[in-house]
Amino acid sequence: MSAIIHESGLRTLIDGWLASGKLVAAPVEVSGRVLYQRLKSSGEAILESRERPANSIKQFLFPRHQALFRYRLNGKQVELVDSADDTREQIIVAARPCDAASLPVLDHIFNCDCKDAGFDEARQRTTVIALACNSHDEACFCTSVGLGPSSEAGADALLVDLGDSEFEVRVLTDKGRKLFEGRTEPGTREAPALEGPPRKFDAGAVRQFLANGFDNPLWGEESVGCLGCGVCTYTCPVCHCFDMVDEGNAAGGERVRNWDSCQFQMFTQHASGHNPRATQSQRQRQRIYHKFSIYPERFGALLCTGCGNCARNCPAGLGVLRLLEKIDSRVRQQHV
Repeated sequence: MSAIIHESGLRTLIDGWLASGKLVAAPVEVSGRVLYQRLKSSGEAILESRERPANSIKQFLFPRHQALFRYRLNGKQVELVDSADDTREQIIVAARPCDAASLPVLDHIFNCDCKDAGFDEARQRTTVIALACNSHDEACFCTSVGLGPSSEAGADALLVDLGDSEFEVRVLTDKGRKLFEGRTEPGTREAPALEGPPRKFDAGAVRQFLANGFDNPLWGEESVGCLGCGVCTYTCPVCHCFDMVDEGNAAGGERVRNWDSCQFQMFTQHASGHNPRATQSQRQRQRIYHKFSIYPERFGALLCTGCGNCARNCPAGLGVLRLLEKIDSRVRQQHV
């Protein structure tokens, strides 16, 4: 027996959450593109997986620009003031499984050396309703990193499209149960197994290459077209580099955390002028090592969910997939 909800019932739920003061985000069409955005009404939400949003849900827990605290200067005295964060409950609807899967990955990052209270508080008040993918494009590679079109990682509930504007609801956590309890109908229809993209590389082969590939000429060959724009990191669900700066004037201001990128030339620039990653090939190499060697060695998981955003959004047609496929091919050739 499965739990079923009609699209109209789901939209009614969304409108009810909004009316009660909750923040609700979902895929929305914006100027011809699909983006995760906060909703004003359920009518804005795209509740089908025909197109993957160009951004990621990380912005709702790890904002691109976040005030950590404010300060006022009075002579030699400095008065610190807590930032006025929005602490309302938030619900993310129709998140793709590759986006939902990013949250357990980010949990490690924001709680490894010390606990990030802001991120953890946002995680606590956020409920994620994922939507299984019934289609994929050439940039998708979730199956190559151990995930799939109906992966449950990071989700509190999973919707699977049954057709005829109906969804099977798979409740995964207490937070998901709280949202859907008494809102579904029993049914006998169950969604068939969904076919994801074919596996495009072997993550084990990539790690094998990285073990001795630091000085391999492939890095230079494959990064020559990179513009260093950072769109791959900004739209990646799990990239998390940030910088902290003070913004204000002689009277006061605020300390803020802003997204940064390992692909920017200034990211590793020393005050002396020395830059240990002075070329784009070195920066591309660092990104692959971080995702497929450094992070796995520390946390036992890949720093990639196979969403394909880096390839889909890259103005130069790059992204990690193309490079990973070439690495995999070279390793296979060595074993022929």
